[in-house]
Amino acid sequence: MEVLYEDNHIVIVNKAAGEIVQGDKTGDTPLVDIVRQWIKEKYNKPGNVFCGVTHRIDRPTCGLVVFARTSKGLSRMDELFRKGDVHKTYWAIVKNRPPQGAGTLTHYLTMRERNNKTYVSSSPTPGSVKAVLNYRVIASGDNYHLLEIELITGRKHQIRAQLSAIGCPIKGDLKYGAPRSNPDGGISLQSHRIHFVHPVSGNLIDVTAPVPDDNLWQALAGKV
Repeated sequence: MEVLYEDNHIVIVNKAAGEIVQGDKTGDTPLVDIVRQWIKEKYNKPGNVFCGVTHRIDRPTCGLVVFARTSKGLSRMDELFRKGDVHKTYWAIVKNRPPQGAGTLTHYLTMRERNNKTYVSSSPTPGSVKAVLNYRVIASGDNYHLLEIELITGRKHQIRAQLSAIGCPIKGDLKYGAPRSNPDGGISLQSHRIHFVHPVSGNLIDVTAPVPDDNLWQALAGKV
């Protein structure tokens, strides 16, 4: 966990692959608790310290996560996310190049809790939700391609499921069709950039995550 931005109301951190944002049935220490402890120690705060979860990214995904340091920050960030006023850009490494160099993907997603997997259809089905994203190929190597993805909707496993649906599963993502896992157990998907107007100060917040310290990531990013 690396803190990339903080003020009185929010803190933005760079999550490592494998860290969980909120607690789950595994019992592993969640990132929200790590950030809370970091705030407590940095500012020598006694007693309980507030730290609110404004959004989540999947455990095997790395990159930017925004936490709230105050209840006011949390409620206002929740409203920004609800209205779609927080703009998120992801980077993903895939082995198969998409049929087109850039485009918009529109699908209907159905989440199955029994196996924690999202299923894709091209038309609405009972219980499905519409999912839209824009993508473009921004770099290519001998065997892999780097995609930049702009989320229009924010659905669970959306990028993973939609890219898999067009024959481009994310590197390391066994759940969605990759042939083998990554050595660290994560997948090659990063919450790369986030920008929004600060809900309290009115300042523009624009934060970009560092490229993961991995030879393939570094090689592809070097071509951007």
